[in-house]
Amino acid sequence: MRDLTYCDRLVQDTPFLTGHGRLSEQQVDRIILQLNRYYPQILTDKEAEKFRNPKASLRLRLCDLLGHLQRSSERDCREFYRALSIHAQPLHSRLPSRLALQDSDCIEVASCGQRPEPRDRGPMSFLAGLGLATGLALLLYCCPPDSRGPPGARRVLGFSPIIIDRHVSRYLLAFLADDLRGL
Repeated sequence: MRDLTYCDRLVQDTPFLTGHGRLSEQQVDRIILQLNRYYPQILTDKEAEKFRNPKASLRLRLCDLLGHLQRSSERDCREFYRALSIHAQPLHSRLPSRLALQDSDCIEVASCGQRPEPRDRGPMSFLAGLGLATGLALLLYCCPPDSRGPPGARRVLGFSPIIIDRHVSRYLLAFLADDLRGL
């Protein structure tokens, strides 16, 4: 979707723009005047008069303008979108091509492969981690080294901080430092 040119976007947005009641006559006139005044190489005076002819219906004039821009250069289509964003911002934000670009941006961000990081883990997460660390520390402190536990249990508990969070592991390794030297 990102590879769409402004001319391609204009082709995609033309049915939406020419829909009944989308653009008012004043908005179309302002867009035409901007393309004529600020960029006379896009619309000449004769073309601007043709597209602003009040005898023709608004839909017909708009279709003619969009067809003229589609046959012209990429820069002309880009300037049309710029004029549309200035004079009809709410409509510009609802264009099908813009919505498709926004959707594709969301899909790209979601499919990036990066694991989303939680921004705020909250106090409950902190208390749960603190409780786990305290419980493991008390378990290690209260268990005598010559207890009849399963063989290797102290080694498993000694390496469990690697599995837990790095902040908790510092405290658990400090309690186990003396016991691990004896192993």
